[in-house]
Amino acid sequence: MRRNILFTALLALTNIVSAQQLPSTIDVQHYRFAITLTDATNVIKGEATVTAKATNAIPAINLDLIKKRADGKGMTVLAVTENGKALKFSQDSSKLTINTQADAGSVHNYKIAYEGIPADGLIISTNRYNHRTFFGDNWATRAKNWLPCVDDPADKASVEFIVTAPAKYTVVANGLKVSENVSGDNKVSYWKETALLPTKVMVIGVAEFAVEQSGQPDGIPISTYVFPEDKEVGFKSYAVAAKIVPWFSKRIGAFPYKKLANVQSKTIFGGMENAGAIFYFEQSVKDRGIEALMAHEIAHQWFGDAISEKNWWHVWLSEGFATYMTNLYIEGQYGTDSLNKRLDEDRKAIFGFEKKYKAPVVDSAFHGQMMELLNTNAYQKGGWVLHMLRRKIGDDAFWKGIAAYYKKYNGGNATTSDLCNIMEKASGQQLKQFFTQWLRTSGHPQLDIRWQYSPSAKQTTLTVKQLQPEQYKFNLEYSVDGKTYQKEINDGMVVITVPSSATPDLKIDPNINLLAQYNVTQEKD
Repeated sequence: MRRNILFTALLALTNIVSAQQLPSTIDVQHYRFAITLTDATNVIKGEATVTAKATNAIPAINLDLIKKRADGKGMTVLAVTENGKALKFSQDSSKLTINTQADAGSVHNYKIAYEGIPADGLIISTNRYNHRTFFGDNWATRAKNWLPCVDDPADKASVEFIVTAPAKYTVVANGLKVSENVSGDNKVSYWKETALLPTKVMVIGVAEFAVEQSGQPDGIPISTYVFPEDKEVGFKSYAVAAKIVPWFSKRIGAFPYKKLANVQSKTIFGGMENAGAIFYFEQSVKDRGIEALMAHEIAHQWFGDAISEKNWWHVWLSEGFATYMTNLYIEGQYGTDSLNKRLDEDRKAIFGFEKKYKAPVVDSAFHGQMMELLNTNAYQKGGWVLHMLRRKIGDDAFWKGIAAYYKKYNGGNATTSDLCNIMEKASGQQLKQFFTQWLRTSGHPQLDIRWQYSPSAKQTTLTVKQLQPEQYKFNLEYSVDGKTYQKEINDGMVVITVPSSATPDLKIDPNINLLAQYNVTQEKD
């Protein structure tokens, strides 16, 4: 996901992260959302069927749903039934409570009729050509503005969308299109996704689209949905997706979904990784960085969508992965220099961010707005940790671990500790200390490196001191006259000697493999 700075004003609309998140008393198995849209009004009419399993005996069922507010926006529940029987219910500002008991392990189908103007989550607007559009935009917990649901990444379910809209519109959604029928002035489009998804990536897009098939690598149909006015440039720029998908599939595992639609949209993000239906900002069709943006969002299909973080503290498992997988794709296409350039830029961003907000990547003490989780720690620093992990265990073990991680947690949820355990098995190395210092500790190594050349001894001596309060253990690379050496740094001060016949050309971290700052000083003998 890439944030669009034009919409940072919307940050205040998002929820505050709680340090203690209680698990839901239900496990949703499946959603079926029938949504009716019109051009006459922004009111949507919905009928949701929620198939839910009670995780323990409970006196009532709670679902997330934003109630109609004083400004007229929000959802009003009209009726709730189960097997045709009316159930009592109540609404507060953000919850729908269905007053019916459920035994532990029992499965129920609750049908909820509701209507209202979405306060958020479903963006009803006009595109840059002044044509009306409807785009789902659920991250992080904004689905509850238009869908009754458990709006938490830990609760994943399959989903169906049955969208009734004026016939001029094309509908795209998660999954495959089951049917589409025109009835009078309206068209009914039925989409079904059998894979388990968190609500953050459940989506519909409704607009006047030009549609083109971009390819079918590994049997996965890839299509482009763009506004008709942009079809020439949009079809061309989005076609790169057919090259990106198999690059990742070959290394990670089979693409998680039965199709991929790349959609020009109206969203608060630069790109949003909705499962099997990625939304990109309007100007993306002409963006020079479209290949990297698409690689980022496509990588999310594996990391964030198929494997979702168990709670928001571990959001780097989504954003850090997408950041580094993009860097790896760029390296594969354009070489190591391109990778190093991106790493260097990311490293500078990390150091700048830490001056404003110093916290670990896994930030269990975070109490800010949800959108503020989409920060440099989650993206660039998370990506950098994966880079250092790759260098520490080697390419073979790294990709072996990535594939094993995907295989085990596809369709489910994971934590940072889960990833650590997988990578330990893949590499045969103990990695808990590595994960703790880079992900659960704030800051980074700040190194004072002083060196001198001794003509009499014909050697160069380096004294490496760690200046930050928390001492790190890491591998330091340095080159002397073009020859690269490595040294494990395990203490606050380490002295290194290197044979050299003359004053050397010394470079620290020449291959950009360590997230650290250096102050390098030559001292006279």
